[in-house]
Amino acid sequence: AYSDPEFADSQFRRRRVVELQHGRVSMFACLGYIVPEYFRWPGFCSPSEGVKFADLPNGFAAAAKIPGLGVLQILAFVGTIEIFNLQSTPGKYAGDYEGYGAFGLPGGKPIADVAKKEKSLLAEINNGRLAMMAIMGMWFQNGLTGSAWGDWALYTDSPLRAAPDFSKELGACPPLGFWDPLGLSAYSDPEFADSQFRRRRVVE
Repeated sequence: AYSDPEFADSQFRRRRVVELQHGRVSMFACLGYIVPEYFRWPGFCSPSEGVKFADLPNGFAAAAKIPGLGVLQILAFVGTIEIFNLQSTPGKYAGDYEGYGAFGLPGGKPIADVAKKEKSLLAEINNGRLAMMAIMGMWFQNGLTGSAWGDWALYTDSPLRAAPDFSKELGACPPLGFWDPLGLSAYSDPEFADSQFRRRRVVE
């Protein structure tokens, strides 16, 4: 909350610009995870290093395979956008820079129709928010399973695989356990047992 309306407006616009920038990067990052699973460019990514596009793995593993000059090219491109795009003053709409079109791409064609522009910007904000959540999910899956689209069965250290110990739950006190001679509350599936315990705790 700010007492100065102009300062409050400037802070809102700044945060909206940052939200759009992160959303745009996240949308491209999601595409970077999804597309290589189905399509690889033919030929060489680095002829001098003998690295083909088909040789590059998907996800985090690709970082170690990219040649040094490729990393410099990526940093140079990002730095150029940062200096000549993100440091300039946006137009009427947050994230709308002169000389940049849809998704903030340099040299892109701007949308002239105001109604269509506002609709597209709203869709971009919503898609960007979804992409930010999606790429975080992909990163976690990649980090925990070792693969960009890894099988969760590979995450052997998952705490969900361990049998639940209800003696450490809040509210548990001696004597532990409960009377269930018919075994109505005994479940072979630990996850289902845990969900039933939590449901009964909520009811309690």
